[in-house]
Amino acid sequence: MKLFDSHCHLDVDAFTGDRPEVISRARAAGVVEQLIPAIDAASWPVIRDLCASDVGLLPAYGLHPVFIANHSADNLAALPRWLEQHRPAAVGECGLDFFIEGLDAEAQRVCFQRHIELAKEFDLPLVIHARRAVDEVIQRLRRIGGLRGVVHSYSGSIEQAEQLWKLGFCVGIGGPLTYPRALKLRRMVIQMPIEHLLLETDAPDQPDVQWRGQRNEPARLLEIAACVAALRGEAIDSVAAATYANSVRLFRPSV
Repeated sequence: MKLFDSHCHLDVDAFTGDRPEVISRARAAGVVEQLIPAIDAASWPVIRDLCASDVGLLPAYGLHPVFIANHSADNLAALPRWLEQHRPAAVGECGLDFFIEGLDAEAQRVCFQRHIELAKEFDLPLVIHARRAVDEVIQRLRRIGGLRGVVHSYSGSIEQAEQLWKLGFCVGIGGPLTYPRALKLRRMVIQMPIEHLLLETDAPDQPDVQWRGQRNEPARLLEIAACVAALRGEAIDSVAAATYANSVRLFRPSV
């Protein structure tokens, strides 16, 4: 059984002390590939070097909306050249966050729009963060068209998800699904076509219910797959195979 963690911040300081062991535990749990999305320009070379050290790690480069105050105009201007020189698996993490108070909404919009344009220009998938912003994300994607990608840690409605699927996007589901109170998310996972589903940990954040309060890591993806399988009444091997294929199709289309 092979699993693909479609969103894991393996580069961050939380993993500095035991990163090789974290990767080994992931492999032992069947997590053979991971997408490592950037959060700022400083992380681009770190992720490049990390992914160059292991064929199971794939890079994505972008500027995370939560850190919009730290991104400079030079960072955004440097992104096209970085994408051209270090061809990644995706553009991101990027998007819009209208949940956290105090973030500059207009600056986020300018930054996200440029990421969309670059994904189109370089024919790369997008890794999108959308909190209280799914409708606007959909509108911006629809306006350009011909895009593909994933809205990670999806928290919108099934109606919004259906619009994303029609636009060529998947939804990424992780630890929040395992909490019994996540009724809306669970209903969507039960009903949705599995060809639009990606599994993720968002490690070191968003641990599953059994790992609550601890540092999350990619090995915990097995628990997400088990939860999806139980909710859908399917074998975990089938869920793993389908979601792995979805991730490969999106991030390694030449395979």
